[in-house]
Amino acid sequence: MMGVPFDQVTTPQALEIIGEMIASGRPHMLATANVDFLAQVQEDESLRSILLATDLVVCDGTPLLWMSRILGSPLPERVAGSDLVPLLLDLASLKGHRVYFLGGREEVLETAEAKIRERWPALLIAGMYSPPFAPLDKMDHADIRRRIQEARADILLVSFGCPKQEKWMAMNYREAGVPVAIGVGATIDFLAGTMKRAPVWMRRAGLEWVFRALQEPKRLMRRYWNDIRIVVPGLIRQILTMRGRKELPAAATPVSLVLNDPLAPATPLPVEETVVEGPPLVPQLEPEASHPSGLAEGSMECLVLTLPARLDALSARDSSLWSGMETNNAAWIIADASATTFIDSTGTGKLIRLARTARERGGRVILAGATHDVTGPLALMKLRGFFEEAPDLDSALARIPQAA
Repeated sequence: MMGVPFDQVTTPQALEIIGEMIASGRPHMLATANVDFLAQVQEDESLRSILLATDLVVCDGTPLLWMSRILGSPLPERVAGSDLVPLLLDLASLKGHRVYFLGGREEVLETAEAKIRERWPALLIAGMYSPPFAPLDKMDHADIRRRIQEARADILLVSFGCPKQEKWMAMNYREAGVPVAIGVGATIDFLAGTMKRAPVWMRRAGLEWVFRALQEPKRLMRRYWNDIRIVVPGLIRQILTMRGRKELPAAATPVSLVLNDPLAPATPLPVEETVVEGPPLVPQLEPEASHPSGLAEGSMECLVLTLPARLDALSARDSSLWSGMETNNAAWIIADASATTFIDSTGTGKLIRLARTARERGGRVILAGATHDVTGPLALMKLRGFFEEAPDLDSALARIPQAA
């Protein structure tokens, strides 16, 4: 929505994913995005790029649930950070995960610690730290990372407020080495009891923002008005442009073809596919040049993917259309969009996921032959720059690096 990707998960699914992240031991970043996020990314390109690269973005706003339904791709439920964190602390207590609390006022942290130890006596608190208030570029990042590393935390809860907490995490979460870093906003204040949450009926009715505004009118009234002024027209434009029409997708299916991949087993090509002639795109792999994906870093495996005529919620969720993506390690993906005449919010999300995967592997997604039917909606959500573009398939192939 408006350039912010949301993962369609329930609270139990989010907890399961977080558990898998902790088990992996690799650093991950999570965001709980609300309406204010949508407003801020319209003017903050760095925040938009951060959210596009975030491992899990959950919906922290009932109005966003309503808008997702109108857009034709409903989010299953609100996964509020202030609801998720207590459940996460339940999980951490049960599993023995170490939790680090970063941010919030020092006196609030002291109160929160007493309340947390009373409610979760078995919880392993790895540390609590309220760094001196300073702009992001003036903070002592190295000292904060050192504290977190020495604490051997499994979960890092960052409470600097948006967008500072998301930008701090993007700058530091990998080096901090914590498997799960989450921006939690005012959740530490809720845990301490220094700030009250809205009654359940107000949360369900999407009126929690009214309750918050009455608590902090000077700080929040202007922000909420700005959010409404930016988000309502922006979502209306997106609805008018990308609302899925009641049609079935075209019968033609996309074609997945790995070009010159020496690691792939030999399989006959379907009749729709064409072998692209040219020099090998993948150099011979040296045994010592290992990479988590199974390929050497910088390897040039390439996937050519023909997008359907309608890249909508129906086709984006049809696993049979994307089977090639499940079995390859392509760093470079050419998405042939020459036949695509419609894309909706879910289809855009599919392209963003492909682009993120490619970037993580050191490559990019190249949109080949995309018309205004595709580039227009991407431009509307300020996502066009996330892709490379080529006028046709041959031009896209020419852009693939020929050597690592």
